[in-house]
Amino acid sequence: MVCQEEVLISKVCELYSEIASLESLKPCKNVDTLFTELVLTCIPPSPIDVTKLSKNLQEIRSNLIRLCGIAEGHLEHHYSAILGSYDNPLHHLHIFPYYKNYLKLALLEFTILSQHCGPQLPNKIAFVGSGPLPLTSIVLASNHLPSTTFHNYDIDSSANSSAMRLVSGDPDLSKRMAFHTNDILDVTSCLEEFDVVYLAALVGMDKEEKNRMIDHLSKYMAPGAVLMLRSAHGARAFLYPVVEPCDLRGFEVLSVFHPTDEVINSLVIARKYPLSILPNKCSDEIQAFNHPLNHGNIIIEELTLDDQL
Repeated sequence: MVCQEEVLISKVCELYSEIASLESLKPCKNVDTLFTELVLTCIPPSPIDVTKLSKNLQEIRSNLIRLCGIAEGHLEHHYSAILGSYDNPLHHLHIFPYYKNYLKLALLEFTILSQHCGPQLPNKIAFVGSGPLPLTSIVLASNHLPSTTFHNYDIDSSANSSAMRLVSGDPDLSKRMAFHTNDILDVTSCLEEFDVVYLAALVGMDKEEKNRMIDHLSKYMAPGAVLMLRSAHGARAFLYPVVEPCDLRGFEVLSVFHPTDEVINSLVIARKYPLSILPNKCSDEIQAFNHPLNHGNIIIEELTLDDQL
């Protein structure tokens, strides 16, 4: 096992060196090849615990996550521009190479929401970090939540402009999609309006930033509202930040899902406590998060999306 981890770490470090040396992370053959190899390296289930890496490897991981975030932003801008050139952009979403993953992920997230929200589906959802290609909001609104309104928040005005072009011509989604250019830390009382808040994986790219976001949401979300987060598990934590249950101060963690197929992100669903109750058993919850078991009211699973769906 140690040997496998050494091989994994060596390969990740090799790819990091190559990626970090690139002049640009905009889509091109070399960039696409390196990031595809990185994803394929990190996708297989691995027992690695990134919190136990050396300081040097922790720094490499942190830098790599930021590079992945930059590349993902460029990729989404690239495909949003292509889609925006069509008369009906929503009819061509399949050209985005990871569109099928979003279909699977949205269906899983809808299933989880239905389990925890009961028959009363959310009226208003906020998606924080929606980007220029807001596929989660689009797929949920189109396929699963036909009467829900979606408020998409992004700090980048150009991302929101690109995203608006994708839905502006659709008679339904243009009425149910709103786009706000804000740092979510500047959004306060408005957060009380939402039944569900999504926090994108790359909003807050290190633990300190992520926890600042979570604490802010805990302060301003309505009691009983649901928080959906995307995290990472095993070697996939070289690609995205990890959210652990003890990071969710002010929330009751309801369930955690660790996909084991091509969908990279883990899913964490939590509900804001009606009062400011801050659990103390952080170490127990971290242990639960890293293992497929039922820990109190928290359901932790490792599964392929096909298993769940």
